[in-house]
Amino acid sequence: MAAPLICIDSRYVRRRPSGIGEVVRALIDHAPALAPDVRFLLLKHPDTQARLSAAPNVTERVVRAAANGPATMWWLARATDLTGVDLFHAPANIQPAGLAMPVVTTIHDVMWLTHPHWAARPGWRGRVDRAFYAHGIRRALRASPRIATVSAATRDAIATIDPRAADRMRITRSGVAPAFHPPAAGVVSPRGERRYVLTVGQAAPYKNHRAALDAFAVAFADRNDVDHVFVQRQGAGAAALLAQAAALGLTGRVQVMTAVGRDELIALYGHALALCHPSLIEGFGNPLAEAMACGCPVVTSDVSAMPEVTGGAALLAGPCDVPAIAAALRRVADEPRLAAMLRERGLRRAAELSWHAFAAANVAIYREVLGR
Repeated sequence: MAAPLICIDSRYVRRRPSGIGEVVRALIDHAPALAPDVRFLLLKHPDTQARLSAAPNVTERVVRAAANGPATMWWLARATDLTGVDLFHAPANIQPAGLAMPVVTTIHDVMWLTHPHWAARPGWRGRVDRAFYAHGIRRALRASPRIATVSAATRDAIATIDPRAADRMRITRSGVAPAFHPPAAGVVSPRGERRYVLTVGQAAPYKNHRAALDAFAVAFADRNDVDHVFVQRQGAGAAALLAQAAALGLTGRVQVMTAVGRDELIALYGHALALCHPSLIEGFGNPLAEAMACGCPVVTSDVSAMPEVTGGAALLAGPCDVPAIAAALRRVADEPRLAAMLRERGLRRAAELSWHAFAAANVAIYREVLGR
């Protein structure tokens, strides 16, 4: 009997960083070794020149269609030959139509169904985005024999929207890479002597960066020894944030970085006063795990997946409660014992978030669907 062939859509792994890209990268790093009796076909993005995996049970194929575009949604079987594939893993929220094999879909969050305005672009493009993602997610809820979710929060949200999907859901909690670790003794901060609050994430409404900056202003307007650094890895929101900073009297104390490599990001986490992450919703929230692994105290929201991911290692506040967020930031800055406790708890919590365990949970789903 031939070894089963599992196709993992890996096109989110590319030069442009993204949270889903990190998830897929971790999956393909670990799954082939965890399932040596399985063959894997990885669909890859054209700008990914190097091989995605050196495992002997992996083959790779470039697909030029966008990972979350019309060709993938409706005509993927025409865009690439999937003959012989026994199971397809769609890791980016939408289930492609017309596939002959069973499809496992990873749904990171259901924002496109519950609060699409938090994610959509403005204007007609936003209206297209809303219809597109809602269609693909609802197909997954209806037709995927198994639905993977990266947090219990997303699982519970899906069960509320579509109770019929409850029995088909499995949690595959995200992890954090070993590369994220505290700075070695004596390593100089990338910001020199300046203390700073760090906020990481794309420039989308649900990331709530305006509230993060408002809270920073309330906490530190009277202290010019603290700056606010934003790493907006996927957005063009710098102009809006800098205009907001000017209106708040913070000109020169707010920096927006859009092109940050992993090593620089790790250094920023490791020397930050705190990560301020007041998202309105998260499927998981990679910056939370990354910051904790780097020994960075975390101030985040008390909703969605944030309390689950931080596991008692963060200060929590309502994402729209600017005074509460500001008070938490000020406490971290002014209470060294609290900051040290948050660092210690964060490191312990991050050690529990394993990409190996994440991949193993996905492999268990594959075997369940294949009946092996």
